Amino acid sequence: MKLAISLTIPVEDFHGVPYVRLAKNELKALSAIKPEHIEEDELVRRLSAKAVEINERLAAFRTEVFDEVMAYRDLLAEKYGVKRRGSKGNITLSTVDTTLRLLIQVADTLTFGPELEVAKEIIDECIRRWSDGSSDNIRALVDQAFQVDKVGKINADRILALRRLKMTDETGQWEKAMGIISDSVRTMTSKEHARFYSVDRDSGDQTRIALDLANA
Repeated sequence: MKLAISLTIPVEDFHGVPYVRLAKNELKALSAIKPEHIEEDELVRRLSAKAVEINERLAAFRTEVFDEVMAYRDLLAEKYGVKRRGSKGNITLSTVDTTLRLLIQVADTLTFGPELEVAKEIIDECIRRWSDGSSDNIRALVDQAFQVDKVGKINADRILALRRLKMTDETGQWEKAMGIISDSVRTMTSKEHARFYSVDRDSGDQTRIALDLANA
């Protein structure tokens, strides 16, 4: 849905006097607004309208990129007599002279099921059972892994990193907990990203062609 931005301050007429509706439904006469605030309003509206236009062009370009890459994948699959199942998977495309590169990468958003609480209980039992000094360090790692962020989400990378710890547990409980963590993983969404690079042919260094304001 296209975002409609008015280039002028919306006003409401009351007995022939133009008013502006502010936050909390407060009305203020247009004539009572400072000139510098009017200028600020005009600046923000003008640039916001341009931002919407650029956003729409980027959205159209993103669709074009993925449509064409998918069509190229289908063409290759047809050429070699392979039936593709789905579109998931990373791919790198390059120019003949290797100076330009296009990366299509798939990023999954992961979450965890209720099994994660069971795994946490087993891990806590393991730490309580271990009596050496290293258990304090492990406790710190575990507590950090299970911390939630500002929106109440658990960092999937930190949880999954626990599985890479080389832990020896004679009871097998730590390994059991790691298996439960694996079982608790859920893929919520899968999103494809397109990244363009210019590549120096001599050094192999690549410079990203930024499509966002922060890195332009």
